[in-house]
Amino acid sequence: MNTDFIKGVIVPILTPIDGEERIDEPRLRDQVDYVINGGVSGVLAFGSNGEFYMVEEDEMERGLKIMVDQAAGRVPVYFGIGAIRTQKCCRLAKMAVANGAAGVSVLQPMFLKPTYQELFLHFKAVAESVPGVPMLLYNNPGRVGYTLTADLVDALAHQVENIVGMKDTSGDITLTAEFIRRTRDVGFKVFGGKDTLLYASLCHGAVGGVCTAANFMPELITDVYNKFAAGDL
Repeated sequence: MNTDFIKGVIVPILTPIDGEERIDEPRLRDQVDYVINGGVSGVLAFGSNGEFYMVEEDEMERGLKIMVDQAAGRVPVYFGIGAIRTQKCCRLAKMAVANGAAGVSVLQPMFLKPTYQELFLHFKAVAESVPGVPMLLYNNPGRVGYTLTADLVDALAHQVENIVGMKDTSGDITLTAEFIRRTRDVGFKVFGGKDTLLYASLCHGAVGGVCTAANFMPELITDVYNKFAAGDL
């Protein structure tokens, strides 16, 4: 599985909504062009910043099709999944891949506090529903009430073939560094999830950042990554 493209600044793109509470297609197309022209390395559809929790499944599918069409292969489009139920996550993952997503990003279930084994099996089942497709874990303890542990991420990275990376929005740079340290042997790709910690995450070995601010100042955010990658500290 080629994962070389999974790096850089990925923008969790906002989801423009019209007065009828449907996705505003012209504005979404404009936003896709704006962030790509600003230098981002990828677009994440329906991440937290894209308000996945406010959009019905049929609108998610429509929105993804618009983003993939507008990106036109210039950058990969990833699809964010934040459902609680494993079966729904699998359904969304399959839909995303069928509509051109280059990979999926899966948030740990909110509201519940699953055990280690329940979380392991949840993520494993979602990954196995789209074999051969890169899947990223998404750790956001501030929104779900608990963190993914280094032990769990280590196990998933080493035991599930297509779980190839993660976004860490813990804001705990020590934890981010531990995720990186324990998974670097299999080329697991860790992204920093806090814009303010992009540089620090890169210094610890992250491959990039999933940065909300790239929605409105993409040139500045991508310049941090590009200069670091070029060795200009």
